[in-house]
Formats: sequence, C-alpha cells, structure tokens
Amino acid sequence: MRQVVKLALISTAATAVLAACGDAPEDEGDGGGSGSQEGSGNEDFQACMVSDAGGFDDQSFNQSGRQGMESAESELGIKTTLVESQSDADYATNVNTLVSQGCNLTIGVGFLLEDAIQTAADDNPDTNFALVDSAFQNADFEPVELDNAKPILFNTAEASFLAGYLAAGMTETGTVATFGGLQIPSVAIFMDGYVDGVEKYNEDNDEQVEVLGWDKEDQSGSFSGDFDNQSQGQTLTEQFIAQDADIIMPVAGPVGLGAVAAAQGSEGTKIIWVDSDGYETTDAGDLMLTSVLKQIGPAVDGTITETVESGFSNEPYVGTLENEGVGLAPYHDFEDEVPEELNAQIEDYAQQISDGDLTIESPNAP
Repeated sequence: MRQVVKLALISTAATAVLAACGDAPEDEGDGGGSGSQEGSGNEDFQACMVSDAGGFDDQSFNQSGRQGMESAESELGIKTTLVESQSDADYATNVNTLVSQGCNLTIGVGFLLEDAIQTAADDNPDTNFALVDSAFQNADFEPVELDNAKPILFNTAEASFLAGYLAAGMTETGTVATFGGLQIPSVAIFMDGYVDGVEKYNEDNDEQVEVLGWDKEDQSGSFSGDFDNQSQGQTLTEQFIAQDADIIMPVAGPVGLGAVAAAQGSEGTKIIWVDSDGYETTDAGDLMLTSVLKQIGPAVDGTITETVESGFSNEPYVGTLENEGVGLAPYHDFEDEVPEELNAQIEDYAQQISDGDLTIESPNAP
C-alpha cells in the first residue's frame, strides 16, 4: 500500500532532494583508480546489484547498470554479484539475500526497488546501499537522508527537451508521441522534457506540432502498465501511428521494443529510445532518430570506485547535461537528414541548459 500511494505523491517530495546533491562521481576509466591488477587490495570488496523485473538484458537501464558493475569489476579488481528479479515480489528477498552474503555495497536499479533498499538500509546500518532513479522518503512521503544509502538520480528532462525539439523539427506529419511504462517520476520526467522541447520548437518557428501521449500540465497520459508487456507497447504505438504520429518516444524499458515492432510495420515512423543508445543496444538502429541517454553505467561505476577508494558517501548524485550524466545520442543513420540549422539550435540550447541560462522545469525532477 505504501508503494501505491507513493506513486501519486512522490513527485512533490522529490523536488527537495536537489539542494543536497553533489557533483558527479568521476568515472576513472582505463588506467584510473587502482586498476584491475592482481594484488590491488580490492579483492575482498563485493559490489552487488538487484535488477527490477525488466532484467539485465532489457536493452535499457538495467543493462546499463550491469555494464557499470562490469566496468568497476574490471578496473578495480573487485568481486561483483548480480541478481535478476522476475517480479516485484522478488525485490525484498533479493536485496536481503545479497546483504546476507556480505555485500559491501548493494545497488538497486529502478524506482520500484526503493522500499526494499530503504528497509534493508534501515535494518543493516553497517552495510552500504545505493538506489538508481529514486531518493528516499519517510512514511509521510517527506525526503529523508540515510547515512548508509546513496540516491543515484538523473535530470533527464534536460536531455529529453532536446529530443522533443529534434522530433518537432523532423516530423513530416506535424504529430509526435510518447508513452511510459508506469507513471512514476523517473518515467514522467522524460515525457515532461519531451513536451517542453516540442513547445519550444513551436514557439521558435511559429509551428503547431502536436504531442500525443502526455499532458504535462495535468500529468496524465498513456502508459503500458508495466515494463514487460511488449504487445501493449506495440498497441499504443499503432494507435499513435493511426493518429499520424511519425516520431515516438517510448519510456518503458523492454516495452519499447513493442514500439519498435509497430514502427517496423509502418513506413516512415521513427523511434527515440531512452536510457541507452538504442542504435547500439537494439536491432532496430535504422529506426533510431536519436536516444535520450541516462548515463547509469558511469554513475554506478563512479559510485563503486568512490566507495572503494575514498569511502562510502551518501551524498546524492544527480546526472545533468552539465556533468554529462544525461545527454542526446548521435543521430547515426539520420545524421545527414537533420538540417544544419536545427542541429545548431539544439546544440545552442544544450549549452544554455549546461550554463544555467535555460532551466527545464519538471515536477518530477530530482
């Protein structure tokens, strides 16, 4: 019941987190940190991760989290353990199992693991935790700080604003669309930025490009209901296509592959992927106009590296355009189709956002 009620109220509580946020943990890369040489002294450190029900091969954020773990293992010479959840009912059991195995740092991937991670952190004050895509709240849904738990958050509204501007500039029908998996802050924030980007394009160019699937003001729109049902993603996308949408941004993990299937059956339809670069992680690169990147892998790697080398910090990390925690992927196959003037304007807005001269507002922002 706490989780259900929280989905309706967490957006308001989450806005208080930003004031406490620190800089991005540095991703040391090859040759950084203690390296992966034997005898590094890190062999006894165990970093562990629990996926949400999408699994580690979701071609989206769980997979990005796994890649961050693999990078840390290679660079630092630590031990890693990954546990894949099959359903929501697995979260608490999986987290507690890892704690009992002596994990030094246990990371949950996804907003839906918030209850499991927070409960485990409260019950195990001598063990450290991190959570991707959510902060922590008390029973009254007010933000709380836990000494042994670090939020890893992303202001994806900034990057999805750029994607919305691109979509508005590239549509041939004057209609674009977006849908989510579940209506939770880490999903809706993408949709907020996307709508704002389209509106900004309309304002700049005296156009009337329409966005289907999300009303930012009312915080209501189209959702598949989970992150698993690809057929529902396909159905939603087919409905958008029937309403003349030709560029669609699914914010739904593996459900987005249903959108890809619908696009493959409709000539001229393009997809904007999220979290990872869909051109590289899916088999539908020819449909990917771009992707809204959430750099979960480097954030996970950086959090582990910081813990191993400097000690655990509970200070929240928030990925932004400025610290390159979020961004827009290359246009890949569409590079030559994006007008130079449109791309220049997108780059200018990206710089303005990074410099703090343009703020993308979202009630779901961390």
